[in-house]
Amino acid sequence: MNDQKKRRSMLLYVIVALAVYLFLSRSLFPQIRNATITTVDYSRFLSDVEAGKVDEVELNTGSNTIRFVEKDGEDEQIYETTLFPNDTQLVTLLREHNVDFSADIPDQSGELWLYMLLSYGLPLLIFFGGGWLLNRMLKKQMGDDSPSMNFGGGFGGFGMGGLGRSNVKEVKGEETGVTFHDVAGQDEAKDSLVEIVSFLKNPDKYTAIGARCPRGALLVGPPGTGKTLLARAVAGEAGVPFFQISGSEFVEMFVGRGAAKVRDLFRQASEKAPCIVFIDEIDAVGKRRDAGLTSNDEREQTLNQLLSEMDGFDNQKGIVVLAATNRPESLDQALLRPGRFDRRIPVELPDLAGREAILKIHADDVRMERGIDLGVIARSTPGASGADLANIINEAALRAVRNGRNRVNQEDLVESVDVVIAGEKKKSTVLSEHEKEIVSYHETGHAIVAAMQKGSAPITKITIVPRTSGALGFTMQVDEDERFLTTRREAKDKIAVLCGGRAAEELIFDEMTTGASNDIERATQIARAMVTQYGMSEKFGMVALGQQRNRYLGGGAELTCSEGTAQEIDAEVQRLVEEGHQTALKILKENRFKLHEIAHYLQRKETVTGEEFMNILTRDDGFAPKLAAAQPQ
Repeated sequence: MNDQKKRRSMLLYVIVALAVYLFLSRSLFPQIRNATITTVDYSRFLSDVEAGKVDEVELNTGSNTIRFVEKDGEDEQIYETTLFPNDTQLVTLLREHNVDFSADIPDQSGELWLYMLLSYGLPLLIFFGGGWLLNRMLKKQMGDDSPSMNFGGGFGGFGMGGLGRSNVKEVKGEETGVTFHDVAGQDEAKDSLVEIVSFLKNPDKYTAIGARCPRGALLVGPPGTGKTLLARAVAGEAGVPFFQISGSEFVEMFVGRGAAKVRDLFRQASEKAPCIVFIDEIDAVGKRRDAGLTSNDEREQTLNQLLSEMDGFDNQKGIVVLAATNRPESLDQALLRPGRFDRRIPVELPDLAGREAILKIHADDVRMERGIDLGVIARSTPGASGADLANIINEAALRAVRNGRNRVNQEDLVESVDVVIAGEKKKSTVLSEHEKEIVSYHETGHAIVAAMQKGSAPITKITIVPRTSGALGFTMQVDEDERFLTTRREAKDKIAVLCGGRAAEELIFDEMTTGASNDIERATQIARAMVTQYGMSEKFGMVALGQQRNRYLGGGAELTCSEGTAQEIDAEVQRLVEEGHQTALKILKENRFKLHEIAHYLQRKETVTGEEFMNILTRDDGFAPKLAAAQPQ
């Protein structure tokens, strides 16, 4: 039974218990009021006695009230009033007017005990007894006969039972359905894990020489690169039980509960050894401890217990702890030391060959036409993770179904790349002719400046079709080969290409629009990285003025310099971006005719391929530009 079903059962039990209590209270303590009894003032009672209207009087000492009866022929009316304190003349007055009177002095001792029993004892009995029964039912459904934490008998079963259970998901190795053949683009990571698989399969050959199995391996990398997939593949290859749990499941509101879950997790692992324990997003529980006063908080106790368990278990049994995170810099150093996590395995974004291999794995699950070139898609998606590539294949299949086809073609794949990068085509956005013209010149400006730069990636597509990401158009450049280094000249050329759209607007319309906001942001990021991280600034030289934070989560960089130096950095960044802006303006002025020709063609057709663009740009009509083969490197 999962946590949600448990909560529903407990909530239902509480509702039923309250309903029973209210029913018993209403039925055993009815508040009966006779509709014929009329409440009057004490002065009215005295005047009626003196007038001879009152026949009978009954004094109730329990409620301190007087009920009196007045008869008018066959009819009688009952009245009630509150006894006036210290009225010593009342008995004398009643005797003078021949009124029958009596007093009711109830024995309340029995009713008091019954009231206490039903008001307090019965609810507690229902609460504790029902909780005990519910705890037994939950244990029976979960197949667990181990004693739970007890707090006053039944309450332990209801509120505290199972607090120390780890809720770990156990999967048999052969049932993971994943092996190393299902993982592509991570050859180095697989090589690092092969030895763990070998130890789990044949531990004797390692123990014979005195070697011990690594206690743990930490998988670090960006989201979507396949860290969980690799962990499941290790279990699938080794054929051992696989325990999976998230780091956030350890940290609870109650102090000590997280530590109890850690103990329970390793107890289960010890019983099923050899096995693999996989803790996903371990940074949720393994963050660095500080020197503050919060030394007894729940997260820190849980971390201490995890450190103790990883030190204490006998790894000769074959218990391997795998963990994944994309924030390794936030982890506690005691967790990272050898003896706990002996290996740190980077799971980086795949390269060109890796992306193509990943696409082939996911393409095997989809019906495709013959002659599909997945290499084109791989080259079009630099920086894509395995999850992104899987999404591209799925988007292509969905597009094929929408178009009434039973196989995916190359056009579906190309369009799915645009969908993942920029979003779906936004049919509801209709640009005016003037705005369409501005966007056409803007994108053409990017393309011409890129074509004029030596070493720039070739243009593969220019489009002015609005997308759901907010882009009104984009220019796509795709490198033929994977590149791992960027020169200073290439970085400055990228800035110039990004400034090409704004430069075209200024040159043709003598105006600026908001369409260049993303270009300006990216150009500024490149210029700042050149100054603070890459040492490419002529003014500052080879000095690191910033450090990257959250490398795998795109956290950017933070400055590590004085305020005065930060101001000089801002001025240098501004100079680099402006230099790129002036370069773009110069190139577009020299190729103004081609800018007009290609922009008008793009405005009519809306999407232009890289081949069409280059044919128009290089066509010898007297205005063909001199491509920047002679540009200095």
